[in-house]
Amino acid sequence: MKPGFGTALAADVPQLVELLGILFTQEVELAPNPEKQRRALEIILADSSRARIYVARDGEVIVAMAALHFTTSTAEGGKVAWFEDCVVRPEYRSKGVGKALLEHVVAQARAAGALRVMLLTDGNNERAQVLYRQAGFSDSSMLAMRLKLR
Repeated sequence: MKPGFGTALAADVPQLVELLGILFTQEVELAPNPEKQRRALEIILADSSRARIYVARDGEVIVAMAALHFTTSTAEGGKVAWFEDCVVRPEYRSKGVGKALLEHVVAQARAAGALRVMLLTDGNNERAQVLYRQAGFSDSSMLAMRLKLR
């Protein structure tokens, strides 16, 4: 299967919410909440200077998605990107879709002038870790921590 890649549109939100439901069911620290996911997707899609959502399509069906968020790093001296919410529909896994989408998103980050791309993945998601390492990502000695404000 050779998917087509592009940027998500407002009309894609229902399919994106569905994909995030799949992802957040797999993640240890997260849980699906369609209303929260819809609200966040609408914010992201409203301002492409802050973040973008990329999708892989098989006809009208979005088979995979990933988000790229932008910020400024004092360590890098410029724009950097945060890669998040990468998910492939189960029936499309092991077909190269995730790898191709990751390559597409990294190319988009480079084209947008990002100097670095960072990501988090579940510590037990070895399959994703292999994919990311094969794409050139390396383990960080930094520890992810969270403070929930609400």
